[in-house]
Amino acid sequence: MPIPGYDPDDLDAVLAERVEKRGAESVLTPAQRREYESGASLVDLLDEEEIRRLLRGGE
Repeated sequence: MPIPGYDPDDLDAVLAERVEKRGAESVLTPAQRREYESGASLVDLLDEEEIRRLLRGGE
């Protein structure tokens, strides 16, 4: 999901850091994790609310 004002590649890198810090299993469903491991972008996998939560650093 594109977020206005963010470069998707930069955003994906930041999200990857945050997901790694929190633990992929706490953020991604098993299906999303498989897609991510196959090369899918977190920007495409996560919904807008989860992206915002990760960017804010909230739980």
